Amino acid sequence: MAPKTKEKLKAAAAPSQPPPSIEDLFTSLNRHIQRSEFTQAVKVANQVLSVAPGDEDAVRCKVVALIKADKIEDALSAIQSAQKVSFDFSFYKAYCLYRQNKLDEALELLEKQDKTQSGMLLESQILYRLGKMDSCVDICRNLQRAKIDSLEINLVAGLVSAGRASEVQGTLDAIKIKATSSFELAYNIACSLIEGNKLKDAEQLLLTARRIGQETLTEENLADDDIENELAPIAVQLAYVHQLLGQTQEAIGAYTDIINRNLADEPSLSVAVNNLIAVKGPKDISDSLRKFDRLKEKDSQKFELAHAIDLKLSSRQKETIYANRVLLLLHANKMDQARELVSVLPEMFPDSVMPVLLQAAVLVRENKAGKAEEILGQFAETFPEKSKIILLARAQVAAAAGHPQIAAESLAKVPDIQHMPATVATLVTLKERAGDTNGAATVLDSAIKWWKSAMTEDNQLSVIMREAASFKLRHGKEEEAAHLYEELVKGHGDTEALVGLITTVARVNVEKAEAYEKQLKPLPGLKGVDVDALEKTSGAKPVDGASRGGLADAQEDGKTKEKPKKKRKRKPRYPKGFDPANPGPPPDPERWLPKRERSSYRPKRKDKRAAQVRGSQGAVVRDKSETSASAANSSTSNPKSNQAASSKGASQNTEPSRPQSKSSRKKSRK
Repeated sequence: MAPKTKEKLKAAAAPSQPPPSIEDLFTSLNRHIQRSEFTQAVKVANQVLSVAPGDEDAVRCKVVALIKADKIEDALSAIQSAQKVSFDFSFYKAYCLYRQNKLDEALELLEKQDKTQSGMLLESQILYRLGKMDSCVDICRNLQRAKIDSLEINLVAGLVSAGRASEVQGTLDAIKIKATSSFELAYNIACSLIEGNKLKDAEQLLLTARRIGQETLTEENLADDDIENELAPIAVQLAYVHQLLGQTQEAIGAYTDIINRNLADEPSLSVAVNNLIAVKGPKDISDSLRKFDRLKEKDSQKFELAHAIDLKLSSRQKETIYANRVLLLLHANKMDQARELVSVLPEMFPDSVMPVLLQAAVLVRENKAGKAEEILGQFAETFPEKSKIILLARAQVAAAAGHPQIAAESLAKVPDIQHMPATVATLVTLKERAGDTNGAATVLDSAIKWWKSAMTEDNQLSVIMREAASFKLRHGKEEEAAHLYEELVKGHGDTEALVGLITTVARVNVEKAEAYEKQLKPLPGLKGVDVDALEKTSGAKPVDGASRGGLADAQEDGKTKEKPKKKRKRKPRYPKGFDPANPGPPPDPERWLPKRERSSYRPKRKDKRAAQVRGSQGAVVRDKSETSASAANSSTSNPKSNQAASSKGASQNTEPSRPQSKSSRKKSRK
């Protein structure tokens, strides 16, 4: 047995040390928490619980340390094991469920508890993640009296996401906070400016936010990589502003730079990927699909966003990514993948109309327009409050498929746009194509009635009445057309309507037409024209190339005088380096002809000596058949020479069928 070392002997000889007291353990626990050493804090908390099982403070410290260390599952297990503790851990459990993106469960748990500041703040964040922005804003406004730090950041974010960006400035004035008080607040206010289409102001505020953030995070001694990750949302938003301003190349460069740096901030990376693909459109679809694959779960065969991205993106952002993925698959003609992805979207986004629109797009791409119209129609009937965009899409699909009656029916079910000139024109055209002339006239009459009673500055009544009169005149309703024209003349003094009125009334009442004709202003130069002489003439005959001055001569003489066209002299174009003063010898006119077609071509003569007999005097010339037979006999008699000849012939036959090398192929293309 090997002898023990001195250290081991001393350790064996030393008596066992007594366990530290609970006071010392709590002192150590507090020190680890202050230093953000949460893993060590969990170990010390476990030591406390081993000495004093069920200690409320130790359990709380352990749960908080686990949450701070991003060990959410372990925190839930610790809460579950602490059921005997009198302390209510519902808030911590709700927060853990929120971190796991189990938002409905977390919200249900919070609603059962008493309203506290921390609970209300967590509830507002859950509502924000669920997309219930108005409720989130209401809670933030109720918490303003509590003077919670950075509450205004959440409030502004909620207002922007709720579509209430116009209220941001008034809210800031009410709470007396400057936009540049923090880089997070400046970023959110810049987002509100983008919603208000104040792009230049948003760009300047984003640049300011980036500068403030750089200074603030540097003072906090953060590493450069951490600072870059913290400021990544500002970089993405700046690129988006450049995209909206039409600075496409700058936006593409910024998005590409963010993607290539592979930032640890997953939401910013995913937004950059999506926006870059949206800017590029259907160009380079394969590369766009590969970029989207960076956002999906690695172990999943289907397209599912990675868990870290799915937790941090809003529902609207995730829906946009999935929608763009489907559109790319349609452009790439990968119908199976598009159909598979579309089938799961209704469960993922049950409150959105995007899944049914994408489903209709897939059906249209498969030449199933009738099925697409049916699905859209059923959705519009089931959810009438969301039917506007669905009915517009159904009308577009039906019109493109040659179903004008279904398209007109869909448009007619959108009440708030029936009076708009574009809608009226579209409905009239569709009903005309469907052969429903009376229905088209009814659409025009309803629009006229609406605009007569409407109290708006932008009155389109005269435009619609003029088009209605033209439509009725085109379909043989002269009296109704004349009535509309007359109403336009009396009410608006429209000269164009007066001309239409005279033309229309002249068909049924000449005297009335003459009375209105007197209201027309005389044209200059019309008094010198003899109307009687003009009526007696046979009329001017159009002559090609005749000028305006020659038409009078043509009417008088009955002949047209064509002026000779002056040919424009153009300078001859010479080859580069050619001197016309010293042209040199003329080129051969037959230089481009094949040699056998040139006049100087002389074919080669056959050698007459080839037929002469060779050999000794008195040799006999053999016939061709005899020659071939002798050749066969000689090959049979000499197998070595036959093998050599056959191998040579084989190589000669197979050589043309060899594949060309890469260089030769390129030359052949040229």
